[in-house]
Amino acid sequence: MNSSDLVIYEDQIEEIDKALIKLIKGAEAKCALLVDKDGYLITRQGFTHSLDTTALSALLAGSFASTKEIARLVGEPEFSVLFHQGKRDHIHLCLIDERTILAVIFDDRTTIGMVRLYAKEVSEDLARILSQAQKDNKPKDSKLDSEFTRSVENKLDDIFKD
Repeated sequence: MNSSDLVIYEDQIEEIDKALIKLIKGAEAKCALLVDKDGYLITRQGFTHSLDTTALSALLAGSFASTKEIARLVGEPEFSVLFHQGKRDHIHLCLIDERTILAVIFDDRTTIGMVRLYAKEVSEDLARILSQAQKDNKPKDSKLDSEFTRSVENKLDDIFKD
């Protein structure tokens, strides 16, 4: 497993989904997506059936990547919150940690202030869950891992010697 890979287990996804539902209900948003910075959708909640969440996730990550470069050009390390305003629908984006982005899609039934308030609150919950997931991914016994790796390598050598 690459050091930048993150495995999130089912119980952690359930916790994340509960936090996203809390955000949607509190802020009266349409939906919320949790996306990694590589553009992969981690999970989503709300009314997403009419959205291509795969493409949207990739584009949201791209938006953050280009904005990071803009921030660098104006002397900022990174902008942690982005807002896109449309005629009917709006998108609030915020960084959860160095690898994940929270996207909230909402309309005029609510305000950006409400979305920001709930997104900030839920972001703290999400950061805690993701931090725990990262801790859970660390090898418990690297000696055991290296022994296993050597065993597999030896078996593969035996298979391919013939």
